[in-house]
Amino acid sequence: MSYSIPAQRYETLLEIKKSKFYACAGFAQTREDAMLMLDEVKARYPDARHHCWAYLLGHPEQPLSVAMSDDGEPSGTAGKPILNVLQHKPVGNIMMIVTRYFGGIKLGAGGLVRAYSGAAQQTMETLPVITQVKLNDFTVITDFAQEQFIRHWTESVKGKVTDCTYSQAVTLTIAIPDSAVEALRQYEGSLGLTVKAVEE
Repeated sequence: MSYSIPAQRYETLLEIKKSKFYACAGFAQTREDAMLMLDEVKARYPDARHHCWAYLLGHPEQPLSVAMSDDGEPSGTAGKPILNVLQHKPVGNIMMIVTRYFGGIKLGAGGLVRAYSGAAQQTMETLPVITQVKLNDFTVITDFAQEQFIRHWTESVKGKVTDCTYSQAVTLTIAIPDSAVEALRQYEGSLGLTVKAVEE
């Protein structure tokens, strides 16, 4: 099933009672991706008081993993409101970091919740997105004469070859979108390929 992902790093600024909230969203497929983005944002705003964040990895309706951090703000006033915004948007594989510069006026717990969720919401409303297409994994056993054809066809349908082994025949592991599965099944008959779906 296809879903939207961030097309690029994207940031907006929300100012409330002299406090500045920079909300930066970006693509993250793993926790490591998300933590790397956090390090980069911290380096960009080294003197900020808080870098609160949340991420949602995988499909937005069935995420593989979610996490959040209040980064020193009162418990539940930052990370959870950011995550709540992400969970109500049709965008997956996303990391959101809201960096706060304190303006000297305390906002209170309710004010912080509104500020962090508002900053995240503002970024999500105008975030550029692209479609993430789910790929299906197959092993294809073929003779050496057909290998290049299978490689070119896989690229032409916006798939990828993820593994290849050589013995008496060539065994390719490929990942292709839903739209190409039927064509692969037809090649199985016409070209004499052995095709097996790779179970997750």
